[in-house]
Amino acid sequence: MTEYWYNLRTHQVEEDALSDWTQLIGPYATREDAEHALEKVRARNDAWEDNEEY
Repeated sequence: MTEYWYNLRTHQVEEDALSDWTQLIGPYATREDAEHALEKVRARNDAWEDNEEY
């Protein structure tokens, strides 16, 4: 089964993790999910910050 990864350096989606793992976010089941990786990361970070106790 093909996995898709988002490359933080090139801002491109890769099939089957071609680059160094330190540059990748994933794996994702579909190309579309990988294309929206940064949006998902931002949403999770925002939710985490909203729930942080001070």
